Amino acid sequence: MNWGSLASTVLGAVIGIASTLMADRARARRSRAEGDQAARRQLYGDYLAALARTRNHLRIAARSADTPAEERARMALEAFRDGNAYELRYQVAIVAPDAVVDASTTAFRALRDVRDVVEAGAVHTAREYLELRDRWEDTFAELRAAMRADVERGSGRGSTRAQG
Repeated sequence: MNWGSLASTVLGAVIGIASTLMADRARARRSRAEGDQAARRQLYGDYLAALARTRNHLRIAARSADTPAEERARMALEAFRDGNAYELRYQVAIVAPDAVVDASTTAFRALRDVRDVVEAGAVHTAREYLELRDRWEDTFAELRAAMRADVERGSGRGSTRAQG
């Protein structure tokens, strides 16, 4: 028996198996990263839609000047409760990088400030409402930009920071 031929065959088999395993592992890692990015993109879209829906309902409440203040306050509270932004915000905090989490927190708080002023009785022409609305629009634009940058970058190291 020629040991050189046997050794060459075994070595060739080991190299073939190792290269196949490495390629499969790289393919699985790439597939997982693509899946994570697609899930983040979906979550970001859902969260932005929830914030926009909440903002729209707050706008309706603020424009209801002929509606009693108590009813506008109820509408503002319902807009926040029914908008689904709270739930999605916590999901974003788990999967997004710090820049997105920070922008999310800032935008959410700006929207909450709009809710508070509408709940307190402000209508769409009140100076305080207009200032907070403008601040909300700026922070919402910053959030969209941060999310877009994250999705385009394809990174996404998770963040587990608790935000209040």
